[in-house]
Amino acid sequence: MKIRRQARAVALQALYEIDSVGHSRDQVIQGRIEDEGLPAEGAEFATALVRGVAEQRDRLDAIIKKHAPEWPVDQLATVDRNILRIALFELQHAGDVPIKVAINEAVELAKLFGSDTAPRFVNGVLGAFLHEHPAGELRR
Repeated sequence: MKIRRQARAVALQALYEIDSVGHSRDQVIQGRIEDEGLPAEGAEFATALVRGVAEQRDRLDAIIKKHAPEWPVDQLATVDRNILRIALFELQHAGDVPIKVAINEAVELAKLFGSDTAPRFVNGVLGAFLHEHPAGELRR
């Protein structure tokens, strides 16, 4: 598995634990990084994702709510919610990650960790977001 894909999976697992159990963000990410044996580059990326999502959580949830209005954010599957948060954070703040890569990686995480319908749901929400926010408007 490529380092950044592995880092995204670690970030997803950490965010899932933080959402589900409420453990300390920094302790959780450090533990997941150690458990997975992520190299320094991957550890840095995973940490940036977890911290960024945590800091932008309310704003990211508002975006999810807007683009998936039939699904209350707090009632989404924890995995799906955090995949969307990671992808939306990357689309807006990770200038070195191409838009297509951010979306593809989110869909791949949904295939690995979500339900059978998760990939289509994630792709649909991200597609709706991008329809409203063309690439030129995103931080690149």
